[in-house]
Amino acid sequence: MQPNLNRLLRALAREGLDVTYDGRVYTVRLQGDANAPPAEVLLPPDLPVEGKAFQQLAALAALKHPSGGEVKRVRATPDFHPGDAGVAIGSVVHTEGLVVPGAVGTDINCGMRLHVADIPVEAFLARRDAFVERMKGHYFFGTRNVALGSRAVEALLREGLPGWLLETLEEPLGMVAKADLEQLDRESARVYLGGALEGDPAWAPTGLRREGVVRDPGLATIGGGNHFVEVQRVEAVMDRARAWEWGVREGQLAFMVHSGSRDMGRHVGLTWQERARAAWPVGAPIPESGILPLADPELVREYLRAEATAANYAFLNRLLLAELLRLTLRELFGDVEAPLVYDVPHNITLPWEGGWLARKGACPAEAEQPVIIPGSMGAASYLMVGLGNARALASASHGAGRARSRFSLSRGGADHREEALGLTGVDCITLRAERRIEEAPAAYKPIGPVVASQVEAGIVREVARMAPLMTFKA
Repeated sequence: MQPNLNRLLRALAREGLDVTYDGRVYTVRLQGDANAPPAEVLLPPDLPVEGKAFQQLAALAALKHPSGGEVKRVRATPDFHPGDAGVAIGSVVHTEGLVVPGAVGTDINCGMRLHVADIPVEAFLARRDAFVERMKGHYFFGTRNVALGSRAVEALLREGLPGWLLETLEEPLGMVAKADLEQLDRESARVYLGGALEGDPAWAPTGLRREGVVRDPGLATIGGGNHFVEVQRVEAVMDRARAWEWGVREGQLAFMVHSGSRDMGRHVGLTWQERARAAWPVGAPIPESGILPLADPELVREYLRAEATAANYAFLNRLLLAELLRLTLRELFGDVEAPLVYDVPHNITLPWEGGWLARKGACPAEAEQPVIIPGSMGAASYLMVGLGNARALASASHGAGRARSRFSLSRGGADHREEALGLTGVDCITLRAERRIEEAPAAYKPIGPVVASQVEAGIVREVARMAPLMTFKA
């Protein structure tokens, strides 16, 4: 064992963790809790280890409820890092008899959507300014015309994208009246679970539950933090047969959407964190982590339906963000198909082997399923195919993972030179100068080792690589 690794393991032990490392996977457990399942972290030796993230992961594995239920397995992807709400980003937890609202958090169904378009990159860049001005209006200045009938809103929240589409075919409003609704219908097969979960409109904020035309300010918005819309070039195809099947070819334009359920998810997430606290048995000690599971079967059912309601909203939010971009390409370049490759969630709880699997900042990577792993706005992003790896709980990373906090980049005295931040040559469109700094490439881990470690572990296989051309950050 290398001396540096010995020092690291001793330091983690002083923080109350039992940790071992086999050169590829860390195994982590709270000291003195032999009954808790060990958490496993796939992490190549050249990526940083963060003690706080290990603490959060071990605490998640040790969760118990006085009424029963158990945490079966906990895994973390190689982009994992500390989460602000007590659960490490990149965590995947398998439970039986309980669910953990905090293991998903408030950004329910944050996820990725990827399209490709047969537009030469040179032709696109020749009209860059016209494209950017239109998209700034849609994404930042509110020129988007997003309107839904109340029946379409109810159908969306209850049934997901198929319910919304059926009602929209009857009464297309706003920007959607210009969309190819038959194409959207065909593309629903390329959305994870069809974009259809069993929700309940009663869990929506009151602003969404009104009669007549609904103009929700959160729909078709990117959101803050690491969310983005990025235009890319498909620079390499590694699995030609698979890429051809998915409609992906070298040299194409691509666009990638990373967003979630916005205020809808925040409403559901915060409501259920409070309900989990209120439902905690009187007199029972509260976990030090502050993360509280639900064990009562009726509360579990209610929470999952509430979470599904927010997830349905997020599927439509990504669809509309992408549709604004697709419609703009059609304005500028004529009849562009720009088909959907795939849409996949990150933060969600779903049935798994008789229990539940909650992912927070982790991408489903089931056998034969498309997996989308973005880099920073100065690095490549990857289209992969999942291999259904059981040890990894059929989960892959949802990006490169933060290496530096937003505070450390924005504080006084931080080096804000373009080259130091990795921003040289990066085309970032935003109205907030601080967002460009907080989300600079230097804030993220290198995407190469993150992807390579998952390929080596048999979690995913590479299909194509995309290079960024421009990134929209709200």
